[in-house]
Amino acid sequence: MLKVSNIAVSLDEKDYAKVIANTLNIRKSQVKNVKIAKKAVDARRKNKVHFNMGFTFEYVDEDQLLKTHSKQVSKVKEYHYDKLTPNNQTIMVVGSGPAGLFCAYNLARSGQKVILIEQGKCVDERKKDIDTYLETGKLNTQSNVQFGEGGAGTFSDGKLTTGIKDYRKQFVLNTFYEHGASEDILYLNKPHLGTDVLINVVKNIRKDIEKCGDVRFETKLVDIIIEDNQLKEVVLENNEGTYKEKVDQLVLAIGHSARKTYEMLYQKQLEISQKAFAVGMRIEHSQEFINKSQYGKFYDHPALKAADYKLAMHTSQKRGVYTFCMCPGGYVMNAASEEKRLVVNGMSNYKRDNKYANSAILVNVTPDDFGSSHPLAGMYFQRKLEEKAFELGGSDYSIPVQKVEDYLENKEGIENIETSLKRVKNANLNALLPEILNINLKEGLLLMNNKINGFTSNATLLGVESRSSAPIRFYRDENMESNIKGIYPIGEGAGYAGGIMSSAIDGLKCSEVLLKGER
Repeated sequence: MLKVSNIAVSLDEKDYAKVIANTLNIRKSQVKNVKIAKKAVDARRKNKVHFNMGFTFEYVDEDQLLKTHSKQVSKVKEYHYDKLTPNNQTIMVVGSGPAGLFCAYNLARSGQKVILIEQGKCVDERKKDIDTYLETGKLNTQSNVQFGEGGAGTFSDGKLTTGIKDYRKQFVLNTFYEHGASEDILYLNKPHLGTDVLINVVKNIRKDIEKCGDVRFETKLVDIIIEDNQLKEVVLENNEGTYKEKVDQLVLAIGHSARKTYEMLYQKQLEISQKAFAVGMRIEHSQEFINKSQYGKFYDHPALKAADYKLAMHTSQKRGVYTFCMCPGGYVMNAASEEKRLVVNGMSNYKRDNKYANSAILVNVTPDDFGSSHPLAGMYFQRKLEEKAFELGGSDYSIPVQKVEDYLENKEGIENIETSLKRVKNANLNALLPEILNINLKEGLLLMNNKINGFTSNATLLGVESRSSAPIRFYRDENMESNIKGIYPIGEGAGYAGGIMSSAIDGLKCSEVLLKGER
C-alpha cells in the first residue's frame, strides 16, 4: 500500500483514481483500492476554494513507483499500539471524561483490574436531565453538561483537533471509529465527532471497559485516607451512603469543573498551584454569514460543510483575545453545574446543520487578576463571574444576552434577540466582566472585525464563558504522580491538557505509567 499527499482537488471531483493517475503521470487502470488519507479545505483564495488531499492506494509495480516518485509517494506504515501487561493491583480512575475513559479503557483492554467511578449518571439518563434543565431551568448538580458519562466534552462539538504531536493520536481516532464514530475522523484535517454520535461512542467504550472492569455511576469521591504520605483508602458516596474502599493506585481525571473535589484535595494537602486561563463570552452568528465570509462564492457548494474560523489577537494592553471551541452549525449550551451560578458552552451535532454558528471569545487572565495567592483563587474568580451571569439572567438560569454592537457601545438593548437557546434574557453584559477585561475584549472584537468583515454586526453575545480550561494545576513528577504517593492527576482538570484529544492522550500515558508500558 502506497501513500501520496498534498494534492489539490476540485470541489466537484469524485474520481480519486484519476486524480492520483494525473498527479503521478501513470495509468488510471493501474491504481487500485483508493482511500482518502487526508482531507482539508483550502480557502485561502476565495475565488479558488478547493480540497487539499492525500490518498492511500495500491499499484501494479509499487517498488518502481517508489523509485520514480520518491518525493511524492511513500510506503504506508502499519500502525500498532501495544497492549500493556496487567498486574495484581487495584486501580481506581475517578471521572469518565476523555482522560479517565481512555486510561480505564487501555487498562481494561490489557486485562487489568480497574474501577471507573463517575459522580454523574450514565449518558442516556444524563441527556434526560440536561433536556429537562434546558426546558425548565431545573438544574441537577450531579447530572448536567459538566458531569456525567463522557465528561464535559460529550455535550460539545466533539472536536478532535490538537496542536500536540504524539503517535497515540492515531489510537484515539481508531478507538472512536471502532466504537461508532464516522470514518471521516480518520482523515479530516479538523475531525469532530458531534454530540449526537459521541453519546453512543462513549457508551460503547464503557461496555468494553466493563468486560474487565467495574464502572460505577452516581458514585463520588468525597475523601482520601493518607498515611505516611501514601494513599491507603478512598471514601466514596453513592445513593446508598458513604463507604471506604482500598485501592492501590488512584487516577484523578476529575475535569475542570470538579470544584468540591478540588477543595477536598487541597485540604488533603495535594500540591496545587494557580494557573492562567481565559474567560469571556460566546458569540453567535448565522452560519450562512460565516460560510460566505470563509468560502466566498462557494459558500453554498454541496461538497463543503459548515465553515469555521479561528482568530487570535493581541491588544494594546498585551492581553491575548482569541476564539475557542468554535461550533459551526451548532448551539450555545447552558452549561451550569452549581446552584445560582451560570456558564455557557457550545456544541454541534455531527451534521453541523443548525442555522447558527458560535464560538467562545476569550481574554487571557493571570493570577494577578485573581486578587489572592490562594491556590484555588482562580476557581473562586470563576465563581464570581458565574454568580454575576446568573443575576444578569434574571436568577432563573436564563442566559444573559446582548447584541455585540450594543455591548461595544455600552448601551441597553431592548429588542428581542433570537438565539439557538430558548431561555435567554436581555442584559447589559458590560456588567459581567471586570472593566479591564471588557476593555480588552472589546478591542479584540474590533480587531477580529478587521479579519472577518461584519464580525461585530448582526451578532449576539451570551455569557459567561468561564470554563475554557482548569484554573489550577496539580503537581506531578516525571511519572505523573502527585506529591502524595499512589495518586495520579491527569487530563484537563489537572491542568495538563486542553480538549478531548490531548486529554485522551494524557490518560493513555498514565495507563502506561501504571503498568510500566511504552512511553
